[in-house]
Amino acid sequence: MLKMTKVKVLSIILVSVISVLIWPVYETMAYKNKVSFPPFYQFDQIPAINPTDQILHQEKYKEAANKALTLISKNKVAINAPAISAAVSINGKLVWAGASGWSDIENEIPVTTNTQFRIGSTAKALTGTALARMFDAKLIDLDNNISVYMDDLPNDAWQNITSRQLASHMAGLPHYKENTDYLGLYKTLTLSTRYEEVEQSLSIFDSSELLFEPGTQFSYSTLGTVLLSAVMENAVNTPYLEIMKKQVFEPLKMNATMAEFQGENSVNLAKFYWNSEGQSNQVRQWRDVDLSHRLAGGGFISTSSDLVKMGNAFLDDKFISAKTRNIFWTPQTLPDGSETPMGYALGWRVITQEFDAEIGEITFANHGGVSRGAQSWLMVIPEHNISVAVNINSNTEVFWDFGKVSMEVLKPFLLAKIKMDQRVRMTQ
Repeated sequence: MLKMTKVKVLSIILVSVISVLIWPVYETMAYKNKVSFPPFYQFDQIPAINPTDQILHQEKYKEAANKALTLISKNKVAINAPAISAAVSINGKLVWAGASGWSDIENEIPVTTNTQFRIGSTAKALTGTALARMFDAKLIDLDNNISVYMDDLPNDAWQNITSRQLASHMAGLPHYKENTDYLGLYKTLTLSTRYEEVEQSLSIFDSSELLFEPGTQFSYSTLGTVLLSAVMENAVNTPYLEIMKKQVFEPLKMNATMAEFQGENSVNLAKFYWNSEGQSNQVRQWRDVDLSHRLAGGGFISTSSDLVKMGNAFLDDKFISAKTRNIFWTPQTLPDGSETPMGYALGWRVITQEFDAEIGEITFANHGGVSRGAQSWLMVIPEHNISVAVNINSNTEVFWDFGKVSMEVLKPFLLAKIKMDQRVRMTQ
């Protein structure tokens, strides 16, 4: 009898341990629409009323601003996003910011232009901007092996990787699903571990194999950006977040941009929602997650206004030299002579495409991001010195269902600027 009791106790303990280990993975799969939610989960409906907020900094763009606010409000409804925000910067100055919807449905808190969102992989453009500033100041060489800066690399296969390869996703580092460090892979599913220091987060993938010989192929990797941030802080003996603060956030007064764990109690931080990838107006707040392990490649929060500040600053020769800007905005070349996919350069993508029949062809540097219950998009149009950013607190199955509104927002501002520029030229 005693023996049977022990077996039962051990069985209960074993089942409990397995449940604790599996439950967060199950939840992750449910929020990603891979499995069904438990039947006892509750959902909220996105309110039909959409409060709006906008700030116009230059009156001459009033008509464009009103059109933009209408456009983002319509897009928000079409993709079942609780909230959307956008901002436009022209000639180095913020000209407009707008928002529509709800930052927090449960507590009936409307979104504002100050609302902070998870920006996902748009963080890579932030990291790329800090790297460009370091390169400009000759604090780091893009083509040195990273072993020059990190004496004690945890993986010997990383010895001959360069910062350029990490910034352009040509180093062979795995992305999350390709990670063969299985304990680390598990942690990227549970998302419950806090990493206070960048080098601690390397433990998530430091035993994973490279996908290919560095420099020979392209494979997108957030983990590669994490390694890059460790190289950066070792190059100047300064913590990564201090580098970001000194090189980017403080000079540009990006006061709303920070690691999520630094701003998790911010009154301006949005709630983030599951919405069946944009297919349902029945939403559920995302479970609590810790994204500190992917900080440099996907762990920041920001506002649309802050993002366009950085976008336009990248065009300022006083902030980043023209030579360095050209290096960082030139898509990389693979050994077979082809260009990296989607024009991937160093922390940015650079694409030239037809805008429409009226405007014609444009070239824009950009980066988008997908996070837990959030999406982000930042683009810079160098020819016209314009930057546009858009953010939502939910997800879409097709990223561009969300991202395309940035082009719609851009058009009225771009047409207005072109007309003003023409008038100036006529008076000269």
